[in-house]
Amino acid sequence: MSKSKLVAANEKIADKVTTAFEKIEDTVVGSYTKIEDAFVEHYLTKEGETVEEAKARLKTQQGQPK
Repeated sequence: MSKSKLVAANEKIADKVTTAFEKIEDTVVGSYTKIEDAFVEHYLTKEGETVEEAKARLKTQQGQPK
């Protein structure tokens, strides 16, 4: 009986840890994306170009040899 209680308790703890990690991960990735978009918009966009267009342009430029 006590082993099954321990297993159940460990599963609850594992579930809470996993949920907390996913929330933290989403927050960090979301914050990074906001910072990245602001940087691209401020420094790397050209006249009339959107952030998405600038990112696509930069990816194609990085793929080409210099």
